[in-house]
Order: sequence, then C-alpha cells, then structure tokens
Amino acid sequence: MTVILRHRRENLKKCSLRGLEKRPDFRFFTYPQDILPNLHSYILLKQGAPPLTQADRDKGLFLIDGTWRLAAVMEKTVPQGLISRSLPEHFRTAYPRKQTSCPDPETGLATIEALYIAFFILGRPLDGLLDQYYWKDAFFQRNPELWLKSPV
Repeated sequence: MTVILRHRRENLKKCSLRGLEKRPDFRFFTYPQDILPNLHSYILLKQGAPPLTQADRDKGLFLIDGTWRLAAVMEKTVPQGLISRSLPEHFRTAYPRKQTSCPDPETGLATIEALYIAFFILGRPLDGLLDQYYWKDAFFQRNPELWLKSPV
C-alpha cells in the first residue's frame, strides 16, 4: 500500500498524482484535517536519508505531496520513528519548476516521479503510474535507465 499525505492547498489541476486516487493500492489523506493510519511498517521518502533498496520491498511507501515549503511543515507532523529512505541523486526531474524554495531544482523530483523511481527500485508494477503525467516523455528522456532496463 502507498499512503500519500497531500496538503489541502495543493493545486489539484497541477498535481502530478492525479488519476491515482481511485487505485486500490493507494490511500490519500489531506493535511491538516485527516488523521494518518498506523505507519509502523512504512518508509518515508526523504532527501538526505539512507538509500532505498530492494531490501525495503516488503514495506509500504509514505509520501508527502505539496510544495517544498508546505512539505517541510507537513513533515514535522509525521509520526516519530518512521523509516526514512532517499532516492539516488542522479535522477532528474522533468517538471518545469517555478518554486524558489526547492533546494536543487534539477533533483527536486515531482511526487509522481519520486513514486515511479521508488516503485522501479522496489520492483513493483509500474503500469499506469505515469498515464496522467504530462511530462512523462521528458522524464524518460532525462532518465533513460527507467525504461531501458528492468530493476536490478
């Protein structure tokens, strides 16, 4: 199961996760009003944490969805003790970022891009994840390993 905490002010017209809300393997919660489920066996994707590997495949994924500034605020409310993992830094975003609060606009992935890379690393099915993502082709052009080979 993948759990997404989305900020109530997230612009759904621009949200990269649109279309995944109806999938049974995803649960969306709205910050700050919704109460999160027990995340004991979940991994929080976070920059600067130890890398995500296939050894983590039996855990659920927890992602925070919002602008960089809002995500930093939301992260402070996440339950303590959650396992944190990061994605390899060589992946590049295709999302045309206009925010000035992103620490590195090239590696500051859109949530759907981070989700796709995490699923790729964990060996989870990728079908349909990027179907609604407008910059899908540019994302694959910038990260050819994601479609040229299967996960190790």
